[in-house]
This record gives sequence, structure tokens and C-alpha cells, in this order.
Amino acid sequence: RSAHRAQNTNNSLPEIKFPCRPMLGVIGLAPKGELEISTMPAGKHGGNLDNKINTIGSTIHIPVNHPGALLSIGDMHASQGDGEICGTGVEVSGDVLLSCSITDSSEIAENEYPITETKTHWVTHGVAVEDIPRATTIASEEAALLLTKEWGFSMEDACVFLGVAGDLGLCQAIHPDKGTVIAKMS
Repeated sequence: RSAHRAQNTNNSLPEIKFPCRPMLGVIGLAPKGELEISTMPAGKHGGNLDNKINTIGSTIHIPVNHPGALLSIGDMHASQGDGEICGTGVEVSGDVLLSCSITDSSEIAENEYPITETKTHWVTHGVAVEDIPRATTIASEEAALLLTKEWGFSMEDACVFLGVAGDLGLCQAIHPDKGTVIAKMS
């Protein structure tokens, strides 16, 4: 990993550096009932999640709806902040080496939306069109479900735990696709 140096075209600004954090904006499978769709909007099938933690070393669990899963990846960024607030990160081309496997549904909670697993966190997603409160509610409900299924929490304990230790945020708030909002809970 290296630092990216933004070209300073305005002499009144200081030199700006930020770390290179490669990530995939799009990772998804074919949704239920349909074999061919656009990568936008995102949904239960994944798609353009634009979550900066979908990066090197992450495991992304997505429900499979069709034989062969029909994986789609792309929209690589060298770096992107939460919310992708100006509609873009540092868009780049690149090569991706990934490993795919089908996991028995008994090995992970049967959540409806993608779950990203890192070395330190499990992150759930919620997607809604033009409705940030709904997207955050879905991400929170998905996190509570994960805690009940994977770690044996009661729903009440899961909600209390998330209220104390959970981090709720937005992966995508301003998007070229009309109103798609993606929330995450870790």
C-alpha cells in the first residue's frame, strides 16, 4: 500500500496525501427471479454497495439465488470515504484475486442482505431507495439477527449490545443512481 498524492492545481491549497485503501464498490450475485440486472441499485443481492471495508482480506457473505451464483465485481477504488459523498472515490482500474466458496447456510446466519466479515468486525448492510432511516433500520435489524443466530443473543440483548457497542454508518448516501442509500452496522 502506498499513499496517493493529489495533484495540487490550486497553489493556495497545501499538498494533500491520503492512504491507498483499495476496495471493490461492486460485488454481488444475481438476485432472486432475475438473471440480468444493472449493478445499480444495490440490494439483497449485493451490487454497488460502495463499502470501503470490502477490501483485501475481507470475506463477503451474499445469499445465493441461482446455480453458479453469477458473481459480478467491479468499481474498484484506490480510496473512498464513508458515504461516497461527492459521488465518487478515487476510481482506478486493477486486477482482483479472489476466492469464492459456497457455504452451507447452517454455517452463517441466514440474513437477507450481504454481510462483510473482517479480522475484527462483522458488518451488516441495509439498502433502501431515498430513505436513510429505512436503510439504517435494515442494517441494524440484520446486525441483531446475526447476533441472535451466530452468538445466541436474545433479540433484546442484541439490541442493547448494538446500542452500546455497535457503529452505524453510511456506505453510500449520494449516488448517481436515484436515491440508493446503503447503511452498515458493525
